[in-house]
Amino acid sequence: MISTLAHRAAEYEAAVPANEFRLDVLKGLAGREKSLPCKYFYDETGSNLFERICGLPEYYLTRAELGILRRSAEELADLLGPHCLLIEFGSSSGLKTRMLLDHLIAPTAYVPIDVAREQLRVLAQELTREYPGLEVRPICADFTRLLSIPEDEISTQRRVVYFPGSTIGNFTPDEAVHLLLRTAELCGRSGGLLLGADLKKDPRLLDAAYNDSQGVTAAFNLNLLHRINCELMADFGIEDFWHHAFYNASQGRIEMYLVSRLDQRVRVAGHTFYFAEGESVCTEYSYKYTFRELQDLAAAAGFAVERIWVDEQKLFSVLYFTAQRC
Repeated sequence: MISTLAHRAAEYEAAVPANEFRLDVLKGLAGREKSLPCKYFYDETGSNLFERICGLPEYYLTRAELGILRRSAEELADLLGPHCLLIEFGSSSGLKTRMLLDHLIAPTAYVPIDVAREQLRVLAQELTREYPGLEVRPICADFTRLLSIPEDEISTQRRVVYFPGSTIGNFTPDEAVHLLLRTAELCGRSGGLLLGADLKKDPRLLDAAYNDSQGVTAAFNLNLLHRINCELMADFGIEDFWHHAFYNASQGRIEMYLVSRLDQRVRVAGHTFYFAEGESVCTEYSYKYTFRELQDLAAAAGFAVERIWVDEQKLFSVLYFTAQRC
């Protein structure tokens, strides 16, 4: 089975241009306000660093979401229903996925979609061993650009997209609506969406979560420059940049940057870029929401909110949407 899975994953990798990383980096650094897409955080080192972030005392998001899943896994499984095709955006290590799979009734297949190739391969192998009756079909791709998934011999009652971890917050509200519209098309009229979303709260909690005392988030942010150096023949001096993250209350989002410590010139893939002292490169937004904002977001994409769960401290939410149009 593993060889078949690898073949299918490779087919869908080929749909993504091989030089997309280079093009996105060059475009982002050439902009009036420099930026780098946050999806490129997750090479092997970045993925490992993010797993460490999830266990940090300041990073409440993962603990809160896991707490919701532990308390409500059976209820969630009942809503998803028997024989569903579970599609996950950004599968990561699969810890949350396992909590769902342990309670789902005879799912027809599990389709994890992620850009982190090695982590995806390992997850597919692990789940194939742990759930011998489950068909696992990994797709190494950018889920924001995926128009369809292979169906061939799969027979399923309904499709459910699982989008945990508040990754929806990395998109602007307009981008989020666009993504959810595509998700509704992928689900079909009878489908559903299980979404994790971070909530607005005391800015001090938010600032601490993205500026941990051990410096793991800073290393995660700076690792993006390491990756560019390795893969694009760049000469970033990692020590010449520092991590900066803060909560922008007027926009309702965490903003994360790499800030130049000095006037400098950097070569990337044969191109030269100039950085002034104090100039910032935006690497991530992380929007936080109210329940009303999440409901409005869902409605704009053709979803209706069927159920909402929150942790005991009301820091994080998990929502189940049903698709109203396709």
